[in-house]
Amino acid sequence: MKSVALPLVVLIAFAGYTVSVMLQAEQSLIDFGISLMSRPDTAQVVIDLYLLAILAGIWMYRDARKRGQSGWSVVPYLLITAIFVSVGPLLYLVVRGFQDRKKSVGASQRI
Repeated sequence: MKSVALPLVVLIAFAGYTVSVMLQAEQSLIDFGISLMSRPDTAQVVIDLYLLAILAGIWMYRDARKRGQSGWSVVPYLLITAIFVSVGPLLYLVVRGFQDRKKSVGASQRI
């Protein structure tokens, strides 16, 4: 459960904060993105985040393949990452942690 606890807490907290902010926003997510990209200083931050998101996507894909899963299994996480950046990798870590836990429980029951 240790491998799930931290990403789960961060995912719940950040997703809750994101929903709260989106409900209070005075503009759409697209308008917000356009306004961020209209200035060099904020565009730099957005570009930096998306470079990190691309690296996270590559890691998720490679990790899934290393675990014997299809590359297609990460598509939902990549789509979420494309919109909400850190939510996709956090969700991937949570699901991965629960899958690992399920495998280890199953292995210990066979012993």
